[in-house]
Amino acid sequence: MAAIRLLPTIGKMRQLFAMERASQVIGQSGAFLDALERASRAAPLDRPVLVIGERGTGKELVAERLHRLSNRWDHPLVVMNCAALPETLIEAELFGHEAGAFTGATKARAGRFEEADGGTLFLDELGNLSMAAQERLLRAVEYGEVTRIGSSRPLRVDVRIVAATNEHLPDKVDAHEFRADLLDRLSFEVVTLPPLRARASDIMVLADHFGRRMASELGRERWEGFGAAAVGLLTAYRWPGNVRELRNVVERAVYRWEEPGPIDAIEIDPFLSPYRPGASALEGPSARPVVPSIESEPLVACETGASDFKSRVATFERELLAGALAEHRFNQRTTAEALGLSYDQLRHALRRHDLIKAG
Repeated sequence: MAAIRLLPTIGKMRQLFAMERASQVIGQSGAFLDALERASRAAPLDRPVLVIGERGTGKELVAERLHRLSNRWDHPLVVMNCAALPETLIEAELFGHEAGAFTGATKARAGRFEEADGGTLFLDELGNLSMAAQERLLRAVEYGEVTRIGSSRPLRVDVRIVAATNEHLPDKVDAHEFRADLLDRLSFEVVTLPPLRARASDIMVLADHFGRRMASELGRERWEGFGAAAVGLLTAYRWPGNVRELRNVVERAVYRWEEPGPIDAIEIDPFLSPYRPGASALEGPSARPVVPSIESEPLVACETGASDFKSRVATFERELLAGALAEHRFNQRTTAEALGLSYDQLRHALRRHDLIKAG
């Protein structure tokens, strides 16, 4: 009997192990671990959770974690992106419909609530729901009942709601674009994921993980890591697309790098080209690509607490040097000319920022 009682625990451990391998919930910064801990503590509670974060921060991975660590782990996790459907179809997707309920509804169809019965329904981009859909969602959350479009018979469902958005929903409430009572009902716990620019210590951890995996996928025997110039560029960039953007940049750099040794060429923006549509009239090889502009948003203080003027100027200078090196394919003499520096001045600046690399 003891062995039988252990079976669910063993099964759950296997599920969690598979989840960790597939989901890549990776990070060591305090801000990220705090958010992950909050999600883990809320997971066993059968209450709604809101996951807030910019694009590419891993909201769906946290939703999966909330499901796998809950008592519903062996029931369905149903995902619905509220921004991927026109407003006229969202209610039919959520609640289902009967045959003939509207034009094109040739047969009855179960909605996402029915599909998730006993499990978790993850509503991504929650802020895109229409007010009518919000009203019906409120009733489903409040009373555990849904009614298919074209039917008058409510159906009982047992569903836990996890929702995600990159918007500040209280502002939408103030603008009368989101129901205050629905927000109150869904915000039992709110997990806010930090952007990658606030997780400075995680950038190279994630880059190394994505790089190793891509090298393995390409059948390469060794993973040499990144050179100093590449590290400088990766750590100086602000990553508006967060982890998703970092993954694309790293995987692209790995597959393009064909020389022995560490990777030392990083292209942040794959669309940069003198031949791109809308480029200046100066076309051809002599047209210089544009270096990605540094965002006007103030630099976020790094985790060591350095936020004074000199530190920010040093960060700006390092980013400028790393970007110029990458633009000129790490030719130091060409880079020096482009920056209006002598070769010795450039070498001195590169040494000061630990960006020295053989020309």
